Amino acid sequence: MSAIVQTAGLLKRYNGTLAVAGVDLVVEQGEIYGLVGPNGAGKTTMLRMLATLLAPTSGDAEIAGHSVRRNPQAVRRVLGYMPDSFGVYDDMKVWEYLDFFGRCYGLDAAQRRRMIGDLLELVDLADKRDSYVQSLSRGMQQRLCLAHALVHDPAVLLLDEPASGLDPRARVELRELLRELRSLGKTILISSHILPELEELCTAVAIIDRGRVLDSGTINEIGRRLRVGEVLRVRVLGDDSALEAARAWFAGRNDVASAEIIMGVELEIGFRGDEAGAAAMLADAVRAGIAIASYAPTTTDLQELFLQVTGRADEAVAG
Repeated sequence: MSAIVQTAGLLKRYNGTLAVAGVDLVVEQGEIYGLVGPNGAGKTTMLRMLATLLAPTSGDAEIAGHSVRRNPQAVRRVLGYMPDSFGVYDDMKVWEYLDFFGRCYGLDAAQRRRMIGDLLELVDLADKRDSYVQSLSRGMQQRLCLAHALVHDPAVLLLDEPASGLDPRARVELRELLRELRSLGKTILISSHILPELEELCTAVAIIDRGRVLDSGTINEIGRRLRVGEVLRVRVLGDDSALEAARAWFAGRNDVASAEIIMGVELEIGFRGDEAGAAAMLADAVRAGIAIASYAPTTTDLQELFLQVTGRADEAVAG
């Protein structure tokens, strides 16, 4: 993969207030990359600078090799932007709405006909072609706005809080649509404060607070950086005495910080080593006669990582 979105020292001040504080970011081609942070963290300001709607105070960003400062028109040709407010025109029919933006991008009549048909199929609005935009549900308007961002077949999509205000079914439909767009070769940069949505969708994330990127990478990478060793869940065959014997065996090892019985059915092991050490410990346990049914590291969710990363940042500021 190669980087298609890069920022270097991207900074924005509003009347002396620092909204984005010198962000360095790299998004690889074909990723669904999440900007994770609370409201007011600077996500929207960052996306608006990438979309060339705001000029950076300092620093720069490149989209597909084009600078947002030096060549904004070239950036707009390879970029589709969906703001947090849909911006649809109520007095137009669905096909007219897309046709209007096709004309704005200089598509001829034949190109516009193909584009409208293809995009309405993609966003599952083909049966609403002749409906007025104002008659669509919020979820349908959201999909239409996404279709608008795709009119000129951009390589990169910037989506600002696209799931905000949608019902659970519409959110599921959105996730499936974004996965399909990725399979078509699009790179998607998406912001949200709804952490479970991004956890299920994104290939990588940047955790943002107070205009700064506190950490970035895959969820597993960030989790490994935050903790020393692993937390393992172990299920043992046998009765309560077998489970207690296994707990005592694990607790007696020098590389185990803690060993506790969870919910009366399995062990939670605080392990000080790496993956190779965990594999060696499993082999030792089997040789010791412990009947192990399952043995795996616990998964770290995005909300837990966000709380840990922002908590450390708060401690650093207080210190």
